[in-house]
Amino acid sequence: MRNNQSKSKHETAFDQSVIALIWDFDKTLIQGYMQAPLFQKYKVDGGKFWSEVRQLKEYYEKQNININNDAIYLNHILTYVKSGKFGGLNNQTLFELGQELEFYPGLPDFFSKIKNLIENDPKFRPFNIKLEHYIVSTGFAQMIRGCKIGNFADGIWGCEFIEDPAPPDFNMNAPYKSESPELSQVALALDNTSKTRALFEINKGANTHNNIDVNSKLDSQNRRVPFENMIYIADGPSDVPAFSILNQFGGSTYAIYPRGDSEAFNQVDQLRKDNRISMFGEADYTENSTTYMWLVQHSKQIAQSIINHKEDIIKKSASAPPIHL
Repeated sequence: MRNNQSKSKHETAFDQSVIALIWDFDKTLIQGYMQAPLFQKYKVDGGKFWSEVRQLKEYYEKQNININNDAIYLNHILTYVKSGKFGGLNNQTLFELGQELEFYPGLPDFFSKIKNLIENDPKFRPFNIKLEHYIVSTGFAQMIRGCKIGNFADGIWGCEFIEDPAPPDFNMNAPYKSESPELSQVALALDNTSKTRALFEINKGANTHNNIDVNSKLDSQNRRVPFENMIYIADGPSDVPAFSILNQFGGSTYAIYPRGDSEAFNQVDQLRKDNRISMFGEADYTENSTTYMWLVQHSKQIAQSIINHKEDIIKKSASAPPIHL
């Protein structure tokens, strides 16, 4: 009888047959910033708001306070809530505002199309190859959950707010709930550097298995999604930390720019010249566009490399057949 000690030394936790497309949000999937519907709802001048945000670093430096430039806008959102300019703003409102976001051509259909092209390919299906979509944004997670593309995502990382903070001596069995909830505290602030943590969570499987911590030590063969099975899609320089991680570990990187925007084109072209990205293309996800074809083709290449790796393991594991002497 076989016992536990006879298990193969090559046994692994995951079969590593997942392809992960990891998406930035603002200016990658939508034309501008997701806060636009928020400003419209409350009749707030968005340009003035962002101008104030850009001045906050200097404002707080005069008080000898260092801030996180990428995340300080969240505090300014709460300042607007407290002042009444965003009176009554809560997570449900953010969710509903997400439904007003307009996406680039071809979205959200592209998310399901590329998934089906990979998972229903007769060549890939026997190897149980899956394609997953993840969104990693410095914007509002609740708006992403509420938008047209939210249900197509296998995971969403974004900034989160608390409406009703736990009071002193709070009772775990009786959560505090106010009658008129509104955003009160920042629960999670994601910046351009901490977005890389999400990449490692996907890589190790910490996002799908609670018993795996992102800081857990895992050998490469025991990680759920190898970096070489990932494609990171974003709009520019603010995503350089994430681009760098993928480039360092053999993943693929793709930059988006809006059609006809010469400044954005020059920006992503410079990223290409600096070897920060694998490729770039217009923010057009319709069939036969450059972006559509590149993402589909490279996903298929990753799928084929998964097959090649599995077949190589099978060949090495099988002993030579007996022959007549």
